[in-house]
Amino acid sequence: MNHPTLNLPPITVNTRMNPTTHVEEIFDSQRRKYVRLTPEEWVRQHFVSYLVTQLGYPQGRLQNEVAIRVGNMEKRCDTVVFNQFGKPALIVEYKAPTVRLSQMVFDQIVRYNYALRVQYLMVSNGIQHYCCRLNPETNRFEFLQELPRWEQIEGQLQP
Repeated sequence: MNHPTLNLPPITVNTRMNPTTHVEEIFDSQRRKYVRLTPEEWVRQHFVSYLVTQLGYPQGRLQNEVAIRVGNMEKRCDTVVFNQFGKPALIVEYKAPTVRLSQMVFDQIVRYNYALRVQYLMVSNGIQHYCCRLNPETNRFEFLQELPRWEQIEGQLQP
């Protein structure tokens, strides 16, 4: 697979060809296993590394592929960051670098938030990254100018 260059710092990756399926896989340190290397997974691995190494997010508070229920449907959040009380605080949705971050992407992550009720939402396609914060006074999401460091949001998180 030809791996696209992202607007994220490069990372050291551990990939392999699955001997049974003959599909390229990448090791996901959060899930502690090899997973299929898709363009979206390529973005996830880079973005998680960026959150931990550059923005100070505690690795132990990030979880990939979190199962949730939205209405009658079972869905999976790409990454959820938990606060110090073990409650979801932030959802990250990833798309492949070729996918435009449209209103549909934001609608998807907002639907996920009906189940988790977090204060922060992030989306990334590896090229563009957006973060919005729920304004508790207006109950509306407001876009932030840049991705926040963990220490910037940790004190604002509600128990």
